[in-house]
Amino acid sequence: MGEATGTEVTAQRAVVSTPRAGRDLPIAVGVGLALLALVAGSLIFRKEGFILVAALACGVALWELAHGFVRRGIHIPLLPLLVGLVGMLVSAYTSGAEALLVAFMLTAGGVVVWRVLDGTGPAALRDAAAGTFATAYIPFMAGFVMLMLAEPDGAARVGLFVLLAVANDTGGYVAGVLAGRHPLAPTVSPKKSWEGLAGSMVLAGAVGGVGVVLLFDASPLFGVALGAASVLTSTLGDLAESLLKRDLELKDMGRLLPGHGGVLDRLDSLLLTAPLVHLLLLVALPAGAAA
Repeated sequence: MGEATGTEVTAQRAVVSTPRAGRDLPIAVGVGLALLALVAGSLIFRKEGFILVAALACGVALWELAHGFVRRGIHIPLLPLLVGLVGMLVSAYTSGAEALLVAFMLTAGGVVVWRVLDGTGPAALRDAAAGTFATAYIPFMAGFVMLMLAEPDGAARVGLFVLLAVANDTGGYVAGVLAGRHPLAPTVSPKKSWEGLAGSMVLAGAVGGVGVVLLFDASPLFGVALGAASVLTSTLGDLAESLLKRDLELKDMGRLLPGHGGVLDRLDSLLLTAPLVHLLLLVALPAGAAA
């Protein structure tokens, strides 16, 4: 065989140097730690600060989703969505689940009316439906985090919720890179593997078991079960967003977070996991049980 050309050598080096999971690992870790520090700081100093962080993150995620929809000729009314986002988060924190539901219905109705005022027809129906989906997908799901935060031990509940998400992502990434051989859903997300799912289960179960003991003095078995359940919903959230991005012909929803993609790419698993964690903690642990 002849010697490899310069182009071939460059290509081979690029393949070798590219992480198997497709991330620039040092940058991704640095950004992830910065985000974790921001969340932790807002929870430690003032819970209201976390509401602001959540509102900003969800607002950017809505903006990313709206711009993604434009690729398919769908234009969702962003202004009433952003106003409704703030209303839902604040209502959930101050007045509970019933207020969150009312705020959701008002926001969805406002989105539909806002769009219809610009004209009717098939395009208006499509835009209104997409706007209602966006309302349920991001602000309504994020409202469950506010319900956790409103509890007397809300900072501990939200902190555990965030740590479970970090454990899911970290365990899945490490196991997937080191041992990933069998694709979990190759037509939807080729990089996800069954080995990565197992790694997420192990680390999230460990974090859940230790977390509920330290924060709530509860049974570690409940924490392990909570961690495992959160992995299932997190994986479902990841795959759901992957389907959405595939339909929109996007690799990432945005580029705001180097090494991670867009804000919605970080929130996708959290959004679907929030109702589950809130309900399980609400049923299993009394309010104000944090140590």
